[in-house]
Amino acid sequence: MFLLRRGRERVYNTGMENKTTQKRGLAAIWKLCPVRHVLILLNALIIGLHLATRGNHALNRALSERFVRPVHRLLSRVTNVLPFSLAELIYAAAILGGLVYIIISLVRMFRRREWGKRLYLIFTALLTAGAVFYGGFCLLWGVFYYGDDFMTRSGLPHEKISVEQLQRVTAWFADLANEYSDRVPRDENGVCDLDRAAVLQKSPEVYRGLERQYPCLEGPEVRAKGVFFSRIMSYIDFTGFFFPLTAEANVNTDCPSCMFPATVAHELAHQRGVAKEQEANFVAVLACLDYGEPEYVYAAALLAYTHLGNALHDADYAAWQEIYGGLNENVRRDYAANRAYWQQFETPAREVSNTVYEGFLQSYDQDLGLKSYGACVDLLVNYYDDAARP
Repeated sequence: MFLLRRGRERVYNTGMENKTTQKRGLAAIWKLCPVRHVLILLNALIIGLHLATRGNHALNRALSERFVRPVHRLLSRVTNVLPFSLAELIYAAAILGGLVYIIISLVRMFRRREWGKRLYLIFTALLTAGAVFYGGFCLLWGVFYYGDDFMTRSGLPHEKISVEQLQRVTAWFADLANEYSDRVPRDENGVCDLDRAAVLQKSPEVYRGLERQYPCLEGPEVRAKGVFFSRIMSYIDFTGFFFPLTAEANVNTDCPSCMFPATVAHELAHQRGVAKEQEANFVAVLACLDYGEPEYVYAAALLAYTHLGNALHDADYAAWQEIYGGLNENVRRDYAANRAYWQQFETPAREVSNTVYEGFLQSYDQDLGLKSYGACVDLLVNYYDDAARP
């Protein structure tokens, strides 16, 4: 009996020791980087709740209108004070800082033989950055995809269109492009040469008139910001991006300027709560035409004609050919310059970027992926068909 008791007692104590050792081990791991652990857990909770509530339309609508829109209005006013893009600075600091941190950590790991500790710290640093970014994205942008979109909030009709309507509106925008092509500055080669700084300076006014017509687009009059490393954006096939964590509309200032004002209006549409890309293109055209400045109208006409012409090309090639043949030399030169610019960036990096972005769109139930940009054709035809009629 004594020996039996002793045996049981020793087994019991060993179990307690193991549990105590495990607790101490977990505590030691936690103490390595407690702030990172808290941030990872907090953002994992945010991401999980977002994924779990995507089907709750009422909740996402309430979050969009009562939380995210007010936060973006506040953030955009604060960041508008800065003469540079805070979003770009964050990206640059994250990339450069991350590389420096990883290199230093690897050097210390080899010198001090702290393999496990250093690898864990590197892993948690990368995981924290990813969790904070994606968690903030889910909270400050992802909810827009599952609340009311612009078409719902504006009450505009979205009906099926006929080829006849498509042809009529395409011809109307082609005529508009021809008309305004003579009202924008051009270089010695006859190519559109806008002052991008002047375009950005005017950008706070672009939505002033349209938001009176559609109060759902209401927002502070802040400017879009040019990106310093715009050339890098061209390599990954981006003309602009909206950064929800700073509420800044950022645009590529390296690409040809003919459609630059429309890109500005597109990113500002995102800033005003228009999440879907096809709707942002449509709203950008509306805003630019309503604003009335020649460079904005011309850019909007080119953007609209691009989408409409591509659709008409597939629907009725003969009709497209006739309309395309009516474009004047100025418009054709601008399209040619735009094509030539982007052709130099047809690299694997561009393909990877497009694949990743298409995957992102599809992950938010934008089933058409990058093709969803073409859906703005229906919106344009429905809206401008009456104006295009003789």
